[in-house]
Amino acid sequence: MLKSRENNTGRGGATVLIVDDEADILELLELTLLRMGLDVVRAMRVQEAIAKLKQGDFSLCLTDMRLSDGEGLEVVRYIGEQRPEIPVAVITAHGNTENAVAALKAGAFDYINKPVTLEQLRALVKSALKLPRRHAVPPASERALIGTSPAMQQARELIEKLARTQAPVYITGESGSGKELAARLIHEHGARADKVFVPVNCGAIPENLMESEFFGYKKGAFTGAEADRDGFFQAASGGTLFLDEVADLPLQMQVKLLRVIQEKKVRKVGSTLEESVDVRVISATHQSLARCVEEGRFRQDLYYRLNVIELKMPPLREMREDVAEIAGVLLARLAQAAGVAAPRLDKEAGRALSQYDFPGNVRELENILERALALSGGGKIDATDLHLTPAREEGLQEALQPGAKWPLQDYLDKLEREAIQEALEKTRYNKTAAAKLLGITFRALRYRLERLGME
Repeated sequence: MLKSRENNTGRGGATVLIVDDEADILELLELTLLRMGLDVVRAMRVQEAIAKLKQGDFSLCLTDMRLSDGEGLEVVRYIGEQRPEIPVAVITAHGNTENAVAALKAGAFDYINKPVTLEQLRALVKSALKLPRRHAVPPASERALIGTSPAMQQARELIEKLARTQAPVYITGESGSGKELAARLIHEHGARADKVFVPVNCGAIPENLMESEFFGYKKGAFTGAEADRDGFFQAASGGTLFLDEVADLPLQMQVKLLRVIQEKKVRKVGSTLEESVDVRVISATHQSLARCVEEGRFRQDLYYRLNVIELKMPPLREMREDVAEIAGVLLARLAQAAGVAAPRLDKEAGRALSQYDFPGNVRELENILERALALSGGGKIDATDLHLTPAREEGLQEALQPGAKWPLQDYLDKLEREAIQEALEKTRYNKTAAAKLLGITFRALRYRLERLGME
C-alpha cells in the first residue's frame, strides 16, 4: 500500500487532505493524486480531519459527505470559518440536490457524486489548485465595479467569495444594473479565468432551436444539419456559461437543463451518446424566479439547483454617492471612443445626476452621458446638457407635456414606448408576436425594452 505524505515537503508539490471512511476509496484517491505530483494526507473521521487542518498547510481538501463520526459538512464548515484559503470539494455516494446545495452553501468549492471517473477527479483538482490564494491581488481587468457605497462594497466582497467556488450563482437585479459584468468578474477572478466565458441571452433564442443551440447537433439530425456542430455547453467546456434572462426558458428546456447540470453530460440532437462537459453555470434575470416558480412558469427543482448562492446587484438609486465616480469613468471611456478630450461635469450636473432615480440604471446613465457629450461641444457638461427634465425625474412615465416635441429624444422615446406597449397589449404580452407586429426582430424588441426601462 502506498504511504501517504504527512507534509508538503519532499515532492515539491501541493498537499491534499483526503477524508473518507473507506480505505479502498482513500487508496484510489491517493494513487491518483500522487501520480499528479501531489502530496497526500489521509483522514478517516471528522475530528481527525479537523486536527490535521489545524496542524498542516493544505492546498485542497477532498471529503466524503458521510463519515463514521459525523458529516463531511462539518469539515466544510470548519474550513470555511477557520481556513477559508483552502478550497474543499465534497465527493459522495449519497448524492441529492439537498446535499449538494447544503455543501455549496457551506462553502464547498465543488460537489460530485460517486463513482468518480479519473477524468472528473483530475479536472476538479486542477481547477481547485488554480485558484488564487485568498486576498491575493486579482488580475488587472478593464472591467470593474466602481464605487465605495456599502451596497457596492458588499457586492464586491461576495463576488470575491463566489470566484473561489464552483457553486452555481444566481444574479438578481434590475435591467442595466451590471449582472453580466458581475458574472464576468466571478469568472475572471476564479480558477476558470484562462478558459472561455460564454454569455447566452435565453430570451433571444427561438424555442424550436433551443436544444440544438445549447447542446449541439449531429450531421443529418434535421433538415439543414449538414455537419456536426457544438452547442453552448461544449463551447464553454472548462469555462463559464452565463445564462442571462434564464426565466425566459420554456419548461421543456428547463427539464433538459436540469439534467445536464446534475449529470454534467450532454447529448447532441441526433446522437445516442452522451459526452461529459465541465462547465460552471451562472444565471441571471431581472424577474423574480421565486414568483415564476409560484406561478408554475419555472421548475422548482431547477430553481434550487441554480439558486445555490444569490448575488443581488444594487440599483443605481441605492448608491447615489457613487454616481459621480461612475459618471466620470463612463465619460472618459465615451470620450476616448469618440476621439475627443473628456469633458468634466460641473457641480450642478453632478448634483442633478445624484438626485435622479435612473430606472435604467448604469445603462441609462451611459446613454445620458453619451448624448450630453455630443451636445456639450466644450470641455464642460452642465445640467442643461443632461436633459434631466422633471418629467424624466418622475420615472419617464410622462416624458413631456401633451403635444411637446422637445427635447427630441424624449419625444421619440415616448412615441416608441407607447407603440411597444400597445403591441404588447394586443398580443397579450407575447414578445415574439409583438416584435412581428412592430416589424422588428425579437432581439431588437428586447433591446428597446431594456433601453426604455420597460422590462
